[in-house]
Amino acid sequence: MAPRSIASLTVSFGLVSIPVKLFSATEASHAISFNLLHKGCGSRLKQQYLCAKEEVAVPREDMAKGYEFDKDQYVMFSPEELKALEEAGTHSAEISEFVPIASIDPAYFDKAYYLAPDKGGAKPYALFARALRESKRCAIGRWAARGKQYIVMVRPVEDGLVTQQLLYSGELTSIKDIDIPKGEVKEAELKLAQQLIEQQSSETFDPSPYVDDVRARIETAVQKKVEGQEITMADEPEGGAQVIDLMEALRASLERKAPAKAKAPQAEARAEERKPPKRAQESEGSVKKTAKK
Repeated sequence: MAPRSIASLTVSFGLVSIPVKLFSATEASHAISFNLLHKGCGSRLKQQYLCAKEEVAVPREDMAKGYEFDKDQYVMFSPEELKALEEAGTHSAEISEFVPIASIDPAYFDKAYYLAPDKGGAKPYALFARALRESKRCAIGRWAARGKQYIVMVRPVEDGLVTQQLLYSGELTSIKDIDIPKGEVKEAELKLAQQLIEQQSSETFDPSPYVDDVRARIETAVQKKVEGQEITMADEPEGGAQVIDLMEALRASLERKAPAKAKAPQAEARAEERKPPKRAQESEGSVKKTAKK
C-alpha cells in the first residue's frame, strides 16, 4: 500500500515557495505493546485517577490541569486558557538559514518526515533539492503544528528531501556535564584500533542486515501462547571475559576479522616485537666469546 500524506505545507526560502506533501518516515505500528489484565479472569483493566487527599476515584469531567510551581503548590488552568497558549498551526515552513549538514550534531535529531512535491511544486522542489545537495548544506527553519513550534531541518537525500524536527538546545544535556576521566592512549594501541576500524568500514550504511531480534522473539512467544503452547526461557549467555591486555584484545579482534592471508604479516610483526634489541644480542654474543677465551 502506498504511503498516505499526513499534511500539506509550503517550504519557502527567499521569494521561492515550494508546495509539498508530508509523509511520516517511521511506522509506530511496528511497536509491540501489552495491556494490563486481571490475573484472576484475564479481563482488561481500566485506569482510574485517585485524589491523593480524599482517596476517591475522580471522573474525567472533574479533572483540571495544573502546574506545580513549588512543592505541592499548583496553579490551575482551564482548557480555554491552555488553548490560548498554544501556537497557531501554520501551513508553511519558512527557511531562515543554510548550514553545513555536518555541523548539526545528530543528537538534536527528532522525528523525520519525507517531503514530496505537491501540485505545481515539482520544478522548484527539484531545484531546491539539487541546490542543497551540491552545496552540501541543509535548510533550517520553523514550523508550527499541533499547538507547538518546532525547529526543522530540510536536508537532501538521494531521492528527494527529508524534513527533520530538531530538539531545542535546552532539551539536550551537554556531554560537558558528564565527568569523563582522561585515559592514556598509546600509539601502538591507536594504530591497531585504526586498523580494526578500517577493516570493518563500509562506504555506506545499509540497515537491512540489522533486525530486531527482541521483536521477533516476542512475536514467536505470542504466537505460541495463542496456540496454547508453553514458553520456555532460554538460558542467558555467559558474560564475556574481562579484557586485561588492550593490545592483545585489539590484535585478537584484527585476526578474527582479517582474511587468512592478512594474518601472516601480523604474526611476523609480533615475532619481531618479541626479538631482543639488536644491541642486546651483540652484547650477549660478546660475553659468550669472552667466556670461550
